[in-house]
Amino acid sequence: MTEIATFGAGCFWGVEAAFQRVPGVMGTAVGYSGGHTENPTYRDVCTDETGHAEVVQVTFDPAQVSYQQLLNVFWQIHDPTQVNRQGPDFGTQYRTAIFFHTPEQEAIAKKARDALEASGKFRRPLATEITPAGKFYRAEEYHQKYLQKRGVASCHF
Repeated sequence: MTEIATFGAGCFWGVEAAFQRVPGVMGTAVGYSGGHTENPTYRDVCTDETGHAEVVQVTFDPAQVSYQQLLNVFWQIHDPTQVNRQGPDFGTQYRTAIFFHTPEQEAIAKKARDALEASGKFRRPLATEITPAGKFYRAEEYHQKYLQKRGVASCHF
């Protein structure tokens, strides 16, 4: 039995590549979530007017990798203190976000966020939003496994 997790951590190309390397991840898809426009395109999302975040939907086997372990990857691959940006990319589509699919995911995500905040690892407060997963719009095919198709391991991070 598999489960779904959805994360926004900046440009979805690098985020997807990071999750693809995690044992127990059965598949990934990049797309858009958290906005108000139906069936947005990449061009639409880049206008910063649709409200969507670039996200990676992760299909995983909880017998091989826990949701907590996926959250650990999420926290490590981006700066969760940045508001509406990651590295050189800026706009609401690059916000840090966890879109939970179950009450258990919500509880685990909030507990992880609070523990990270209390750890003092970051000088600034965490900006990560934790919200219910809404409609996921799969991005255009040329965005799927973008770095893998080009033989590149990661983005600018």
